[in-house]
Amino acid sequence: MVFSFSFIPRLVGLLAVSLLAAAPARAQPAEVPAQSLGLVPLPRQVKAYAATYALPQKISLYAVSKDELNVAGLLKEMLAPLGKIVTLTTNRQQAQIKLLTAPTAHPEGYQLVVDKAGVRITAAGGAGLFYGSQTLLQLLPARPTATARVPYVRITDEPAFRWRGGMLDVCRHFFSVGSVKKYIDFLAAYKLNTFHWHLTDDQGWRIEIKKYPKLTQISAFRKETLLGAQQLFKSPADFKYDGQPYGGFYTQAEIRDVVAYAARRYITIVPEIEMPGHSVAVLAAYPELACRPGPYETWTKWGVNEDIVCPTEPTIHFFEDVLTEVTTLFPGKYVHIGGDEAPKTRWQESAAVQELMKREGLADVEKVQGWFNRRIEAFLASKGKKLIGWDEILDGGITPGATIMSWRGEKAGIEAARHGNDVVMAPSGYLYLDAGQNPVPHSPNEPLMIGGYLPLAKVYNYNPLSPTLTPEQQKHILGPQANLWTEYITTPQKAEYMLFPRLLAVAEVAWTPAASKSYVDFLPRMSQQFARLDAKKINYRVPEPLGLDSTSLVRQGGKAVVTLRSLVPGSQIRYTLDGTLPDETTELYSKPLAVPLNRQLTVRAVTIAPNGRKSPPADLFIR
Repeated sequence: MVFSFSFIPRLVGLLAVSLLAAAPARAQPAEVPAQSLGLVPLPRQVKAYAATYALPQKISLYAVSKDELNVAGLLKEMLAPLGKIVTLTTNRQQAQIKLLTAPTAHPEGYQLVVDKAGVRITAAGGAGLFYGSQTLLQLLPARPTATARVPYVRITDEPAFRWRGGMLDVCRHFFSVGSVKKYIDFLAAYKLNTFHWHLTDDQGWRIEIKKYPKLTQISAFRKETLLGAQQLFKSPADFKYDGQPYGGFYTQAEIRDVVAYAARRYITIVPEIEMPGHSVAVLAAYPELACRPGPYETWTKWGVNEDIVCPTEPTIHFFEDVLTEVTTLFPGKYVHIGGDEAPKTRWQESAAVQELMKREGLADVEKVQGWFNRRIEAFLASKGKKLIGWDEILDGGITPGATIMSWRGEKAGIEAARHGNDVVMAPSGYLYLDAGQNPVPHSPNEPLMIGGYLPLAKVYNYNPLSPTLTPEQQKHILGPQANLWTEYITTPQKAEYMLFPRLLAVAEVAWTPAASKSYVDFLPRMSQQFARLDAKKINYRVPEPLGLDSTSLVRQGGKAVVTLRSLVPGSQIRYTLDGTLPDETTELYSKPLAVPLNRQLTVRAVTIAPNGRKSPPADLFIR
């Protein structure tokens, strides 16, 4: 009998197939709720699993292309505070984290996968890789650990809007280059991609223009600053000032530094150079640009000043010269010209303006501002830039190429979108983060602020896409922008108090489709961000305890039952029943409170965060 050895490999293969078929399949990790990850903003598609990948203290990071290497460098910097030592490698197999470039459905989209093979972030370019890295950072512990365990996930994500903005006013109060960079870091961490830098106003000119040195010698400084809340004074006779000279400006070298810092984080800077209104600081240095003789001074109050530049050829040439230098400093597509709150009293009194109206066939002074804007728009176009302005520029007429930033509500933005103009939605009632966070006007439990009431829920529930617009018209809504005006925001710490946690809600408005949003689901995810804000020493506003509102009150057997909860993990709730302010020595909340209904009393409670900081009090009056 002849035995063929060629049969043995086939026999082994058949046995192997048989054994594999008989062996039970390796169990896949069970899915867990994506909500447990605490991600803000909420990604488009998330699958999370009950398994983790151990990320060691020393990490190999794979990156080869220019965009990959840029994000790798940023990720290395961001992992350092967590105690991670990152080494870049071109050995893909050995890397625990891999940055990969491949086509995706959206230019800013990304896919993040964590499994037994490690961490992989895939995107079409640097922006998507960067946003994927921000999501990865939120999956890691907030503080250093020897080995960080990253949950298994499969995330496919992309933004709802292409303009996701935050504005900082540095005119009313000046912010250092370091503070501006920190503000940019806030935007970048939560996937906002546009920094609107408000650089000129009545109270100060903040950008060096080499052709006009008096702008930084004179216009950048005011002799003093108003004290207290201006809107509460009955007349100018009540105004009081600090008597301290105040000011500052950015050199062009500093501007370039900030622009590069932002660009590395995939943030475009939109500079704002106010015209023709909010320009009295310009007149302080160059009074010849006014409609009537000066002298003028950089303003020491807030609000609207009737002294504005005159719409003459010298003024046009002045701003063209300024914009020539500005456009070389900022590579982005847009330049913001302001255009808001420009009283026409001086123009109506001016013979030069009356002659201009006659020569150009302009029916009223509002149309003069439209003529002025179109001159500036044409000049910007010659520099390859697009004009954007506050919604008042609609009043004088705009060209189809102008972009509107709608701040006096949504009406102007809706009108502009219907006419085919692009729009950034920044309505003051929803996205002005200098507004108060307490329903009590000018509450003594809050720092001095401009007033109003803009709670977290109202910010979160804003939808930039008006249902009154058709789908085609909605395409002109570029996205939302939150604004931070600084009349009463004197320090970076106070800016942080006004920004957080509301900026987290803004991020979700800008990134997550409205149909996927839920405020109830957002709150526990937001709560997991507080430990991260603590780790970065951000001075966020500690939220009040929930439950002290009439809708939460339960009446049972002659008693009112009050159930409280905190949004800050690891915090305490302290309360009083006599209306006094709770602190560390008052009653600790541990179970629902049952209080009698046969007498009037005030339940007052505060949250005390793990870092010892307290929330403003929440009150419930029971009668």
